[in-house]
Amino acid sequence: MVKEYTHYINGEHVAGRSGRFQDVFNPSTGEVSAKTPLASTAEVEDAIAAAQAAFPEWSGTSIVQRSRIMTRFTQLLYEKQPELAELVAREHGKVIEDAMGSVLRGIEVAEFACGIPHLQKGEFSDNASRDIDIYSMRKPLGVVAGITPFNFPAMIPLWMACMAMVTGNTVVLKPSEKDPGCPMRLAELWVEAGGPKGVLNVVNGDKEAVDCLLTDERIKAVSFVGSTAIAKYVYSTATAHGKRCQAMGGAKNHMLIMPDADLEGVANALMGAAYGSAGERCMAISVGVCVGDEVADRLVEMLKPRVEALKIGQSLDKGLEMGPLVTAEHRQKVMNYIQMGVDEGADLVVDGRDFTLPGYENGFFLGGSLFDRVKPDMKSYQDEIFGPVLQLLRVQSFEEGMALASDHEYGNGTSIFTNNGPAARAYADKVEVGMVGINVPIPVPLAFHSFGGWKQSAFGDHNQFGMEAVRFYTKVKTITSRWPESAIAADFSIPTLK
Repeated sequence: MVKEYTHYINGEHVAGRSGRFQDVFNPSTGEVSAKTPLASTAEVEDAIAAAQAAFPEWSGTSIVQRSRIMTRFTQLLYEKQPELAELVAREHGKVIEDAMGSVLRGIEVAEFACGIPHLQKGEFSDNASRDIDIYSMRKPLGVVAGITPFNFPAMIPLWMACMAMVTGNTVVLKPSEKDPGCPMRLAELWVEAGGPKGVLNVVNGDKEAVDCLLTDERIKAVSFVGSTAIAKYVYSTATAHGKRCQAMGGAKNHMLIMPDADLEGVANALMGAAYGSAGERCMAISVGVCVGDEVADRLVEMLKPRVEALKIGQSLDKGLEMGPLVTAEHRQKVMNYIQMGVDEGADLVVDGRDFTLPGYENGFFLGGSLFDRVKPDMKSYQDEIFGPVLQLLRVQSFEEGMALASDHEYGNGTSIFTNNGPAARAYADKVEVGMVGINVPIPVPLAFHSFGGWKQSAFGDHNQFGMEAVRFYTKVKTITSRWPESAIAADFSIPTLK
């Protein structure tokens, strides 16, 4: 029997009423494992109403109590990490070790959120003017929405929901319809941990559900992660309807490889950064920029056998390096980009399109592909491929290499591998990219900092998680207070400090 998912509204599983469903696949086998309902506008409105009804009590709950509930939720997430990782592996296709790591990175944000009694403190100025105190406080916004992508069905919902809830907001989460199992389980665990019903609601759906969240006046803020085209749409629509919005888009992340770099370490770093999670990461390194032909020639020689020997298998097997892609359609999209690179004249050193896994011939597998002598004017370089494809470009100087990352329309992440401290410092300071790694291939910050790119990779004024999330999910109220000892005289000029 194929499982039929529900929505999760006000602490209860609610069957879909729209009559529309989408197949959820096991990417390793290619078989349909479940069907997820695609919510109608009325169903999304039910979830919003539940969140709105829960908001007064939740926002009035003491900040210490919210922290304690989040602490219990965090502990439960640790206990259920293997179960959550298996859900990710079965529906997304990440190999189980990578799925475990992705769940952990979400739990780390929950851990950070437990410190909300300190994080959400306001400011106080005693006797700012004679007999006057001024203080500020950070208040929750109300009902907020999270719209999350298929590639991290545990981590990104936890990024959004934990920080939104712990600051006193209530949440309507719309996860990817491709792999909804893990987000649904997170909502169940929230209630199991003692979280009030209605604080975290999950509606499964497509554009109809998204449009409702973007336009309903009860939604005060929207957080989104996905492609740049959709991020632009989400940001423009949400802000046009008076909502606060953070919308994270696509990426084309460069690694600048200097002549003095340890190429053995570079090759190892590139393998994990380019082919981990089958390249379905917005922080994947998909472009290696080699300074000098000698560096490029040596690196190609090192990478070719490594790419050909990638350990690829069904996602629940251990000791693997790469699993399948999420859907057959996405697999075909990546294959089309590989052919595009060939047609544009790049040198296809390793072609992963013919890979099949014995016993899993219907799975959505690709082998790793490696291109050399890619040029900046190629569309296959300009676009985000989002698959197990690494492209190498050759430049003749540090400045030329840094310009490639700075001039690209995306500005999510980049890294430099070098033993030259001044070069690394200059790169980190000058490159026009939001997150930079120095001898670190995937520079995703830890939970007590913030995640966010520049240019066409991010829209909005606040990044994800860290203190940026506290700012995004709260609004500042400032109070000027006076307790006079004598009667207040009329004053017709603008108040000034005395």
